[in-house]
Amino acid sequence: MTGKMTNTSKNVNTISRWYKPWFFEHVRSFLLNGEGKECIPLRDYYHRHTKSLFWELQDIVPFGNHLLFRCLLGWAMPPKIAFLKLTQTKAIKKLYDEHHVVQDLMIPMKSMKEAILKFEKQLNIYPVWLCPFKLPSEPGLVHSFSDKDELYVDIGLYGTPKVEDYDSVKTTKEIEKYVSDVKGYQMLYAGTYASEDEFRDMFDHSLYNRIRKRLHCEKAFANVYGKINRKVRD
Repeated sequence: MTGKMTNTSKNVNTISRWYKPWFFEHVRSFLLNGEGKECIPLRDYYHRHTKSLFWELQDIVPFGNHLLFRCLLGWAMPPKIAFLKLTQTKAIKKLYDEHHVVQDLMIPMKSMKEAILKFEKQLNIYPVWLCPFKLPSEPGLVHSFSDKDELYVDIGLYGTPKVEDYDSVKTTKEIEKYVSDVKGYQMLYAGTYASEDEFRDMFDHSLYNRIRKRLHCEKAFANVYGKINRKVRD
């Protein structure tokens, strides 16, 4: 899929309308029907995955992309994340923890192919989100591991693993170790099973610790690991 800015008003597809198919399914349809060309309003393009929560909604509402559902109830989608959390029981949370994955992993571009094949073997989740970006060589928790900027790619894995005998804790720990070994980073909204020492191996705390000491934060605020590890989130 490629695109460019245009001012034309011909063949406009306003994909944000409630009755329109989920964007990732719309894109998939071109694999069956062949190439096509259309114009998407810029705001709609920015929010192209909002309506379906990327492709997470297919696990929450499996029939959500059916034409009848879209026409009658598509206006109610997606459900608010805060509402889902508010109505989530301990049993549902346990089910999600054991059978559902939400991970964004920042991998050096040179390791992308190896990483995708490894994650496929460990999880077999598709579609996969790929977003290349430049990681600057600057001080901080996250930076390139050389004296110059490096190209990285965010590999997003969202959904239910399709491998047999999936073990969420064991597999997540293996993924975290692999990401650290290739000089990558794990985005932390999903929580981490890493120990504090393993966490410090992945994220450079040198500048962070100096700032905490300079501003006398050590006795007032928990460090970043104390805010994101699984124990405090559970």
